[in-house]
Amino acid sequence: MTATIKNAQTRTFVSLRSSSEFVATATTHEVMDRAVAYLGAGFPVHFRGPAGTGKTTLALHVAAQFGRPVMLIAGDEQFTSSDLIGEQNGYRFRRVVDRYIHNVTKYEEDAQQRWVDNRLTTACREGFTLVYDEFTRSRPEANNVLLAVLEERVLVLPTSTGNSSYVKVHPEFRAIFTSNPQEYAGVHESPDALSDRLVTIDLDYYDRNTEVAITVANSHLPSDEAGKVVDIVREFRASGEYDQTPTLRACIMIGRVSALQGLIPSQGGQRFTQICLDILESKTAFSAKNRERRIEQRKMLLQLIEHHTHGAVLES
Repeated sequence: MTATIKNAQTRTFVSLRSSSEFVATATTHEVMDRAVAYLGAGFPVHFRGPAGTGKTTLALHVAAQFGRPVMLIAGDEQFTSSDLIGEQNGYRFRRVVDRYIHNVTKYEEDAQQRWVDNRLTTACREGFTLVYDEFTRSRPEANNVLLAVLEERVLVLPTSTGNSSYVKVHPEFRAIFTSNPQEYAGVHESPDALSDRLVTIDLDYYDRNTEVAITVANSHLPSDEAGKVVDIVREFRASGEYDQTPTLRACIMIGRVSALQGLIPSQGGQRFTQICLDILESKTAFSAKNRERRIEQRKMLLQLIEHHTHGAVLES
């Protein structure tokens, strides 16, 4: 299945081939099938979950199932409604010279403001699939234009004269939203009126088999070796001894760098251990006040690595 991502500024398309990039397991298939069913029934879908749970990847893959161009928007604090729907931009001038009577010249001139569509308007007109990534990073008032789009299937376009024009939403238009409920900096509460229009699917960290499959696909490590990396990260996550949750991205980073350097995780070694520390220790707080805790966290990480490998590790 292929689709395209639309760039509203350049009007060009970028190919999206989800079938070759998306790791399909029983878990991911189950979530995807639910989302496709809701979208097919005309309801927008909202993937909600912490960082590293694959919300954006899943949203793009689900969008590709409908074979329509995909319009991708990333939420931003500076967004206004015009960043979504468009605005009056420049003027169109017209001049008519009438010389019907040879010795009489008549001039008529007028100027009209020109409307330029932005991404939401283009998606509604053309029937694209909208993927609104981290939509709660935009201010609630900027997202108010979505209410009528999702419920009444009408997009209201304001004009400078105080009147409004309307765009009837294309029957093929669909919308997928993502958000991270655990973040607090730069994130706004989703208004009830908008949340009530969305079918929310909560995502969590995947099971071990899915994490191994995704790590293999993104690092090209053998499955058994990727399993060692995943077990280290999952056990670190289960310990709770961190300030930022270690996610699947940590598995992919460790696995890809190890594969590129020809390292075998099951054999351990100082180089592999250092890669794990560089990536996983960044999940712990670093300050002069918590030096003792950081030392204990490093000891625990070294024990985890040694437990899952058979080679030498760094001195603690």
